[in-house]
Amino acid sequence: MTAQPSTDYELVEALGTDYLGALGNIPSADSAHWDRARQYTAELLPRINEYWDRGEYPLDLVRRMGELDLFTDGLQIPGHESMSPLAAGLVTMEISRADGSMGAAAAVQGGLVLRSLVLFGSIEQQERYLGPLASGELLGGFALTEPDHGSDAVSLETSARPDGGGWVLNGHKKWIGNGAAGGITIVWARDEADGQVKGFLVEQSAPGYSAQVIRGKGALRAIHQAEIALDGVKVGPEALLPWAGSFKDVSRALVETRVSVGWSALGHATAMFEAALSYAKQRTQFGKPLAAHQMVQERLAQMLAELTNMQLQCRAVTQLQAENRMRPVQASMLKYHNTRAARRIASVARDMLGGNGILLENHVIRHLTDVEALHTYEGTESVQALILGRDLTGISAFA
Repeated sequence: MTAQPSTDYELVEALGTDYLGALGNIPSADSAHWDRARQYTAELLPRINEYWDRGEYPLDLVRRMGELDLFTDGLQIPGHESMSPLAAGLVTMEISRADGSMGAAAAVQGGLVLRSLVLFGSIEQQERYLGPLASGELLGGFALTEPDHGSDAVSLETSARPDGGGWVLNGHKKWIGNGAAGGITIVWARDEADGQVKGFLVEQSAPGYSAQVIRGKGALRAIHQAEIALDGVKVGPEALLPWAGSFKDVSRALVETRVSVGWSALGHATAMFEAALSYAKQRTQFGKPLAAHQMVQERLAQMLAELTNMQLQCRAVTQLQAENRMRPVQASMLKYHNTRAARRIASVARDMLGGNGILLENHVIRHLTDVEALHTYEGTESVQALILGRDLTGISAFA
């Protein structure tokens, strides 16, 4: 019997692509965080395709990030190592290089829930929740988006009615990561008394809180996102986040997560570019490796230029963060540029792999679809463009 040629390609090993040294000269403390993220992704990669394929949420892999202290996202959490903005970005990049669902889980747990507690929580709330959330023992959701309010989340309709010192919450939320994980949810609702948006810590076991996992997703299939109904949910006065008094406060948390989205897009793009490069060297067509064809080399050069620009923007914005000089619009530009660039890299990489590009085992199609979700959440392309346009012209094109 004639031996059949192998069609297995080694596409998941990190190649360390950094053409202009944008990610060079990393301080040792930051490298230590990055190394822990690499340890995590080595554990994650052999398992994630099966969960993504089945649409299952591997909670053990989520909690493993907490065990490795990867949730803190540049925040000061007692009992946990602090990350610089650069370390936080590198960790986000590395997790997303392996998988977008786990990258989204980390963004919710650290970037949104922990950050909201650090920025807006009382001392008692922080003492009770920060440790369990940072360790992954407790999972948290951040409930802002509603079925009818995504880009215009400022118009949210979920209500909070003062009631005997406590509050009664009514409304609906959608696309809430960890919203059905059995932990807590930070619910953003409009105070009926003064019309301002405020945050409330809600136990997911509370009467009147119900959450259904959203099925049928074509992206981020290995994280459960929920549609939540709040039907007369009663919470005590201790549930109110005391230092969040308006939607402007909510925006403070979202600005930081837009930087994380820029790093996450870089992780996805790196994985797809390196998969395409490895495949081109290994795959033979018309009697020679794909990499020997001029068209393929030109495409690789295009992707490299995109990837390098993404790296440079991440490093530049993170430096501004570290110096406390970053403006919100700069975070918007990073998100705007990097998710667009990641989509372009995704399209070329998938095409270069031909039919093999749609197989999960080759680690491109999963990233391609996950980038579609990343491109949308934490502010769509259109919203980021209008934020940039307003900054450039001094004229607001939206309310």
